[in-house]
Amino acid sequence: MKDETGTPTSGASAARPFARVAVLGAGSWGTALAVTLARAGRDVRLWGRDGATMQAITARRENTAHLAGVPLPAGVTAVPRLRDALHDADAALIVVPSTSVRMVARQIAAHAPPGIPIAVCAKGIEARTGLLMTQVAEEELGKRPVGVISGPTFARETALGHPTAATVAFPFSFADRLDPAESPAVRMAVSLSTATFRAYVSDDLVGVEIGGAVKNVIAIACGMMHGAGHGENTRAALITRGLDELKALAEALGGRRETVTGLSGTGDLTLTCSSPTSRNMALGQQLGQGIARAQCFDGRPVVVEGEVNARSVTDLARRVGVRMPICETVRSVLHEGADLNAAFAVLWARPIEAEPRAMELSFDHPVQLQALQPREGVS
Repeated sequence: MKDETGTPTSGASAARPFARVAVLGAGSWGTALAVTLARAGRDVRLWGRDGATMQAITARRENTAHLAGVPLPAGVTAVPRLRDALHDADAALIVVPSTSVRMVARQIAAHAPPGIPIAVCAKGIEARTGLLMTQVAEEELGKRPVGVISGPTFARETALGHPTAATVAFPFSFADRLDPAESPAVRMAVSLSTATFRAYVSDDLVGVEIGGAVKNVIAIACGMMHGAGHGENTRAALITRGLDELKALAEALGGRRETVTGLSGTGDLTLTCSSPTSRNMALGQQLGQGIARAQCFDGRPVVVEGEVNARSVTDLARRVGVRMPICETVRSVLHEGADLNAAFAVLWARPIEAEPRAMELSFDHPVQLQALQPREGVS
């Protein structure tokens, strides 16, 4: 298409952003999303459970506890009460650890305006039920539209304005398909998008969420091997075969392969497995170096989503009959007392298989099982 001057145009349609957005969770990612929304012109109410942190944010215009060095735009207002954040909100984001999503969603249900879209920004699978985070939220939020925002996004880089992309996924009703510009997914994507933050739209919640949950477990595996002194060959193998595990689980639950190879799958997996900025990889590295779990992160109580999800992901995979040997190996080390090097030796000595699953081949590995040895001087 061309405009009246003859210049080619994209043919894209306009969509209405949400004017006021509540960001529920004032950790590093919640703060980064609040900054992004404000830069996009939204009126943002940021809520966190720690009253002292919220007072400090108001006084200093900066979240020194979780995102020091990033000034908050004028459009962000820190509020101490969840009901104040939700008052007159057009949309809301849940940005808390996966273990807190149900509790926060229950609180939201009591105060959120009827029918407002709510996007979950936590990555994981609920341990007791095996539900994805949007499914957990749906059980508590009634008929409000529930979606997810996920992708390869380190909070600090996002808040500092590094070019970043993520996926916004909501169910698409018949009415949404007739008028996509009015759909929650498109309006949320437009609400977030700035000169440096680019949002993509999806209707595949399962694919997006499985990507976010499984990649954290694979990142711990990469960190473990890197910490034990193994190099880039090892990490590339774990990322590639980890992606296969991610695809298999997503497809078994109704997700699409295209989603898994997009931002919320391959993109997030690659980022999280490639940098100690990821708490998941950082935990794995420390364990691979022989540091006891209680002493990791200098003994600080750091929430590592993949640690919890190593168990919930594999529980779900077992229920639906999907083999996830890398995730099972991480689970065995974190939760079942397995020796790290011996557990990964078992992983590497599994029967030889074809890479295309359709070939259905399996042959005994010719090498007698022996524990992998930590290596020195490999970066």
